[in-house]
Amino acid sequence: MTTLPMRRTCPFDPPPEYAKLRVEAPATKVRLHDGTPAWIVTRHAEARALLTDPRLSGDVRRPGFPIVLPGQEGLRQQEHVPFVKMDPPEHTRYRRMLIGEFTVARLNALRPRIQRVVDRLLDDLATASPPVDLVEAFALPVPSMVICELLGIPYADHEFFEERSRIAIRRGSTPEQIHRAFYDLMVYLDRLLKRKDRNPADDLLSRLVVERERTGALSHDEILSVAMLLLTAGHETSANMISLGTLTLLRHPERIPLLQTDPTLLRGVVEELLRYLSIADTVPTRIALADIELDDGVRIRAGEGVVILIAAANHDERTFAHPETFDPERTTRQHIAFGYGVHQCLGQNLVRVELEVVFRTLFARFPNLRVAVPVEDLPFRHDAELYGVWELPVEW
Repeated sequence: MTTLPMRRTCPFDPPPEYAKLRVEAPATKVRLHDGTPAWIVTRHAEARALLTDPRLSGDVRRPGFPIVLPGQEGLRQQEHVPFVKMDPPEHTRYRRMLIGEFTVARLNALRPRIQRVVDRLLDDLATASPPVDLVEAFALPVPSMVICELLGIPYADHEFFEERSRIAIRRGSTPEQIHRAFYDLMVYLDRLLKRKDRNPADDLLSRLVVERERTGALSHDEILSVAMLLLTAGHETSANMISLGTLTLLRHPERIPLLQTDPTLLRGVVEELLRYLSIADTVPTRIALADIELDDGVRIRAGEGVVILIAAANHDERTFAHPETFDPERTTRQHIAFGYGVHQCLGQNLVRVELEVVFRTLFARFPNLRVAVPVEDLPFRHDAELYGVWELPVEW
C-alpha cells in the first residue's frame, strides 16, 4: 500500500501518479500521513457520484474520519465544528441561512465595491519599487478586504485583519503564532457580533444576528463559528487562486487579451483556471457509512475513509480532452473545483467575481507584469491544504 501522493512535480499539474491511478482503478487504497488507510478517488465520474452519495459522511466528528494533513486532528475535538464538516440536517440548517448571501445577483451587486478594493491596492502597488511580492501586496489583501465588506467589518479595522490573515497562512508562522492570530480574530468577532446585536446594519453578520434573535435558530457561539469560517475560508481560496492564476496567465500571455475583450471570454478564463489549477485537491474527505461498490470490483467498506482528489478528477481525460493544456475556450461546466453536491463551496460565486475583477484590472494596469525570479525557484505550497505559492516576486 502506497502513501497519498501530494507533491506536484510540475507546479501547474497534479501529482503525476494520479494519471497512473486513474488507469488502474476508480479508487485506490493508500496510507495517510499518520499511517491510517483510506481510499483515494481519481476519476471524474466516480468523484461526482460519490460526492452526492448519502452513504458517505462529511462529519469530521465520526470515529475514523480521514485526516489528510498533520495538525488537523484537533478538528474532531472542537466544541463548535464548522458546519461544512457536518452532515444534513445540521449542515442544511446553516446552509439555508447563508445561501441567499452568496447568490450571483447579490455578489454582482458587490462588484463595484470589489473593484474599488482592487483599484486601491493596485494604486499602492504602482508606487512601490519592484520587485514586489504579489502575494503579500495584492493576492492576500484583496479577499481579506472583500470579506470584511461582505461581513460588515469596519474598514478602519482592515489592517488588523490583514495582519492576522498573513500570520495564519504565512510560510514561516509557528503553530503558536497561528493559534494567537485565530484567537485575536475570534475575540474581535465576538465583540463585533455583540455590537451588531445592539445596532444591526445592512451586512451579513447583522442579518445573522437578527435572524438568530427572531427565530432562535442560532446561538451566539454558532454565529461566531460561522463568522470565523467565512472569514478564513473566504480569503485563503481566493488569495491562492489570485497568485497562482496570475502566474499561470503570465506563462500563457496569448490568453491575457481575452481578459479585456468580452465578459464571456473572461469567465471562460476564470473557469479554466479553476479546473486547471484545482487548488483544493484534498479538501473533500469522507467516511463510508455503508459498503459501496465501484467498478472494477472495488468495494469501499463501512468505516473506511475516502479522499476525493479534485485535481485528479479535473484532469481526467475521459471528461476533459487534453486536460494538461490550459484552454479557456474549452467547456468546463463539469469541473468540480468547488466540490459537488450538498457540500459544494458556498462562496464559489464570490471567488468567481473576485477573480474576474482582479485579472481584468491587474493586467490592464500592469501590461508588462512579469515574474522576477525563475519559476523553479518559487516556493510552492506542496505542504498546505490549499495549493498555491507562498511568495510571488513580480516586476513591471
